[in-house]
Amino acid sequence: MPARRPSRKAAATRARPLALDRASALRRLADESFDLLVVGGGVTGAYTALDAVSRGLRVALVEKDDFASGTSSKSSKMVHGGLRYIEQGNLGLVRHSLLERQRFRKNAPHLVHRLPFLFPLLKRDGVFDPRLAKAFEGLLWTYDLLGGWRIGRLHQRLTVNEVLAHAPTLRAEQLTGGLLYFDSRADDARLTLTIVRTAAALGATVLNGTKVENVTTDASGRVTGARVAADGEEFDVRAAAVVNATGVWSDALDAMAEPGRDPQVRPAKGVHIVVPWSKLRIDCTVTVPIPGRARRATCTRWGDAVVLGTTDEDYRGSLEDVLCTKEEMDFLLEGANTAFDVRLTPDDVLGSIAGLRPLVGGKEGATLDMSRDHRITVGRGGMVTVTGGKLTTSRHMGELVVDEVMKVLGRKGRSRTVNLPLLGGAGYDAEAVAASGGIAAHLGERYGTEARFVHDLIAEDASLAEPVVPGMPYTRAEVVYAARCELARSVDDVLSRRTRARLFGRDASAEAAQAVGELLGAELGLTPQQIDAQVAEYRAAVAHEKSVLLEGVSA
Repeated sequence: MPARRPSRKAAATRARPLALDRASALRRLADESFDLLVVGGGVTGAYTALDAVSRGLRVALVEKDDFASGTSSKSSKMVHGGLRYIEQGNLGLVRHSLLERQRFRKNAPHLVHRLPFLFPLLKRDGVFDPRLAKAFEGLLWTYDLLGGWRIGRLHQRLTVNEVLAHAPTLRAEQLTGGLLYFDSRADDARLTLTIVRTAAALGATVLNGTKVENVTTDASGRVTGARVAADGEEFDVRAAAVVNATGVWSDALDAMAEPGRDPQVRPAKGVHIVVPWSKLRIDCTVTVPIPGRARRATCTRWGDAVVLGTTDEDYRGSLEDVLCTKEEMDFLLEGANTAFDVRLTPDDVLGSIAGLRPLVGGKEGATLDMSRDHRITVGRGGMVTVTGGKLTTSRHMGELVVDEVMKVLGRKGRSRTVNLPLLGGAGYDAEAVAASGGIAAHLGERYGTEARFVHDLIAEDASLAEPVVPGMPYTRAEVVYAARCELARSVDDVLSRRTRARLFGRDASAEAAQAVGELLGAELGLTPQQIDAQVAEYRAAVAHEKSVLLEGVSA
């Protein structure tokens, strides 16, 4: 029986919170047949599932760990066109990225926020030679004309005093002025999760903690679904088409369906560290040079913290244990200490992330110079694989992937996601939320109009308004909501992705692990032994991350 075509407004406005239940999702995966199985719960897989279900397909999405647990929670968190791509001559990617940036701002205004970007102009040792400043301003005019204007602001040339008003701790003696332009940022994990939940609101069956053991095929070699393991069970998920959206793991899944297939992915590692805002006191993203390196570093304010990143290097280590190293941390601290009149040390680092970009397009040359374009292929058995790309263009990537799926299925249907609001986005009033201040503003900027459901939990139990992590705004109610409505299964799910406590306060998050475990235990029916095991596992992971970062212990 064909799936009904969902209403465009169904995902945007709900009278009750969307409760995602593991047991019922498991039953559906095991018992039902689907038009499409999407493997991989990062942002590309999430938007593929959303695009497909909004066209009326019966869709399942499975993720072996947690939604956004790979690259999609460890990106630069920028929703942008990419000035560097103009320098590379890829104007088409920039133009399209800027168009997609604006669609994100329209469909997810609670999650994608406008952010000024500042390039200080220095007498020497700047991002570029002073003689190139005029040429770079021409590049910014190109950026504006390609679509940057859609954000409502054009770039500006700043005086020294105007630069210092945005970044008072920059070394003033070298400043000659600055250039300011506008892009956007988002909490990448929260954005990915919201896309997944929007797909579920439209009827998709979604489940994390579900590992594909093998791809199933019929006698002719055509892909018919996958054998999966979840919650101690193993079963087949039957699907007429399968999409491989597993990022840096995609070669392994391709090989299951088509043994001997040549690898496509070249992993590139990027890292970010977090330091206290009180050390740098910037109100925007400041791009600074790294002495002796081609890569620029960005310093982005995020509440009471500043995120410094990123590196871009070939990676040949384990895909399961990717961490920021002491050398990479020192590299970023050196860049900040050179540009700013501060002395940041490893003791100032509050947290770190390291992720892998699934680049495609060659094995030679620097990863920094490789294209961020995506690649979509269809294997001999009909499995559609998508690799490459970037956060900003994920909606369009999902659309193009489903176009290929429709060919595999022999069906027709146009994408409907261009104007499809994500959960919490329809009717969101950013100015009113910002003016509300306090817990209302905090929840509004994380859940949009769905913040009312978290407020309802607090109205039922006032103790849930209390912070769950010392010194951070996340409430106990958000842990309860994560368990009931966001398929959070573990302490790590909550502290690393449903909130970003591990990134912005690594040590404080470890202290909060017991409280989070107890809240999850009450919601999920965990035994005291299971709670203790989760807490111990989380604290051990944090300790390992810290030892690699600060002591140079091998990852």
